[in-house]
Amino acid sequence: MNSKIRGRCGFSRTGIVRSAPEGAPTEADSWSACPDLRKAIPRFIEMIHIILYNIAIFVSLFLVYPFPAQAEENAKLTVLSQYERSLLQANIIKGIDMLYSSRFDEAEELFHRMASAYPSVPAPHFYMAMVSWSRLATGFWSKAMVEQFRERLDKAIDIAGSRVDEVPGDAENHLFLGGALGFKGRFELMKENWFPSFILASDAVDHLNRCLKIEPTNKEVLLGLGIYEYYTAKMSGILKFLTYLLIRKGGKEKGLKKLHTAAADAIYSASEAKSTLVHIYMFMEEDYEKALSLVSDLVARYPETTRYHFLKGVCHIFKGEEDAYKETLSTLISRKNIIASQSEAMKWERVADYLSVTYAMIKNDLDSAILYLERLREKADPEGDPAMVAWPLLKTAMVYDLRGEREKAVGIYHSILNMDNGSGAQFLAKRYLSAPLRKGDPFIGY
Repeated sequence: MNSKIRGRCGFSRTGIVRSAPEGAPTEADSWSACPDLRKAIPRFIEMIHIILYNIAIFVSLFLVYPFPAQAEENAKLTVLSQYERSLLQANIIKGIDMLYSSRFDEAEELFHRMASAYPSVPAPHFYMAMVSWSRLATGFWSKAMVEQFRERLDKAIDIAGSRVDEVPGDAENHLFLGGALGFKGRFELMKENWFPSFILASDAVDHLNRCLKIEPTNKEVLLGLGIYEYYTAKMSGILKFLTYLLIRKGGKEKGLKKLHTAAADAIYSASEAKSTLVHIYMFMEEDYEKALSLVSDLVARYPETTRYHFLKGVCHIFKGEEDAYKETLSTLISRKNIIASQSEAMKWERVADYLSVTYAMIKNDLDSAILYLERLREKADPEGDPAMVAWPLLKTAMVYDLRGEREKAVGIYHSILNMDNGSGAQFLAKRYLSAPLRKGDPFIGY
């Protein structure tokens, strides 16, 4: 492993930890001496988890490299002509659209060819990891996919780390290394390695700041820094103190301003900035008017993405806009009727049913919610649409919580944690094992 990219405190960014000197205090000793901090750790994990994920996401929407036919001749090219940069932009934007539209096989083929053409350039390798991450994020959370993601991410970190050592004044290299480290931190959180994940978060923000220092007019970097500032400002007490002390001071309004600037002015990260703001306004601020405007833009740009249609429908429900909700539901159903592929058509139908479940839960019509959940179970496709197996199961547990049947809810939350593929629902299951879901919780609309 390249020793140049080792992190602080003996932690290697690819996962190796050096042994402490004999007799030195252990991490367990530190926690036992700080009971208040120990109690605060679960909330800290949740917030840093969000920060790491979103800091890393935005990098997948930025920089591009040329895509020549002669790989060996051009692999070491570092100075690009205007034509090559234009070609690069076109190819990466094309790949981004593929990822947003869940066309993962096409995106993989495109980025693989780029990685083969430029084996020493970080961008293509980072995007290969993003293909794996996109599959995870849409429900394909298998052990094999997690391992593929880890391997691709470690390769991107090694390459980006080497490039930073070779050309420390290149903003692009810091941007990609910051994003890759953010994803590595999230991966460590999945394994509950809290301290390494915190160090990685610190390093990720450091490289994003270096990128901005080198290129002050960079609008793309505002997405990652805006996410960080907003979420750290939402912390409280000792968590906010530690984060401000060890990484960077946050600020809610400053964070939102950076995100809106990225959404309006960034070329590559505008859609991700809008998506981030949608989730903030829906699930953190509960400002559905602002969320609706942003998600409507995303529906218009990515009409093939069921997730944005679903979130748009949820906004209408929370705003009490019955006709607009029914129109969104009708759109989901009608799209199912015009898609030739039966498996793809059924995905739209399942999302329509899932939106109907959500409507019933928000309206506290829990009997109707159970009926729609039964329909979803009958239509389940664990191989082709695993998200619509795990998430309806989570909704079932939520219904039991809303009914006051806590024992049944807890049993289902535990069953989600034991699934081979929890499709991301396992994270909310852990949250509601700690405390039951309450009426009005915005995550009913997730």
